[in-house]
Amino acid sequence: MKILVTGAAGFIGFYVSTALLKRGETVVGVDNINDYYDPQLKLDRLSQLKKESGFSFCKIDISDRSAMEKLFAVEKPDKVIHLAAQAGVRYSLENPYAYIQANIVGHLNILEGCRNTDSVKRLVYASSSSVYGGNKKQPFSIEDNVDNPVSLYAATKKSDELMTHCYSHLYNIEAIGLRFFTVYGPWGRPDMAYFSFTNKILNGESIPVFNHGKMKRDFTYIDDIVLGILASLDKDISFTENEPKHKVFNLGNNRSENLMDYIKEIENCLGVTAEKTMLPMQDGDVVETSADISASSKELGFQPSTPISQGIPQFIDWYKDYYKIA
Repeated sequence: MKILVTGAAGFIGFYVSTALLKRGETVVGVDNINDYYDPQLKLDRLSQLKKESGFSFCKIDISDRSAMEKLFAVEKPDKVIHLAAQAGVRYSLENPYAYIQANIVGHLNILEGCRNTDSVKRLVYASSSSVYGGNKKQPFSIEDNVDNPVSLYAATKKSDELMTHCYSHLYNIEAIGLRFFTVYGPWGRPDMAYFSFTNKILNGESIPVFNHGKMKRDFTYIDDIVLGILASLDKDISFTENEPKHKVFNLGNNRSENLMDYIKEIENCLGVTAEKTMLPMQDGDVVETSADISASSKELGFQPSTPISQGIPQFIDWYKDYYKIA
């Protein structure tokens, strides 16, 4: 099977591509290798993928309409895993246009590609727990209202879900949207808190702790996320007759952790007590995220199994190896 993976040089895309290649699939990876964070990390991930037979790579910006049209016409993928996006809640306050270009225009190009390519059997795409915005009810359920985003990033992800629902309705596209909850692990994104905390602690710098540490997150280890994505690609999904073949699922660890406990786990692994700068809540952020995974467990067989006591040490081991720290 030929699978198109966008964002293949990104954190999640790298792991998904690796898993697909290991099981014998043909993977066409797409990424624009932008400089939102250190491109060298993306290139190093990509170099790992290029060692595998069955992998090919196209450096393309998904918002480039003509390039994407040509890609779908030439490659004719059987399925599409769309993970490319402009990520980050806080950066959306600084550079909003990047989010419209990548997350709205880029997503539209993916939908158009699926619409106009008869070979495509299913689209699996990344949404985000950010769509739940300021919802107070915990845990977040796919049945909850998501009309109150608190960041532009969240608004673009909700827009992606709406656009996909529309295309599924109009063109009978089979699509699965996945709301990821704070994914972490080796080869992760340097802009994420756990990565930034580790870097600052090892450099003797103070770490910023927002809302004075009174925050909780459903931290989800990358291996668990990959299993959920592959299940979304493979499983027979029970779509309702005469309704769009589009469903959205939460992929989270099903356990919300206190931010201070998360920091403590990093400190324990490093053998260092971090200097902390307590700060107020940042615009666009939320106090707590927690995933209700009942639907994804039932339909995808999704059962996350990695606690932070296991996941954080694995990240720290990778970090020290990658950056050559004794």
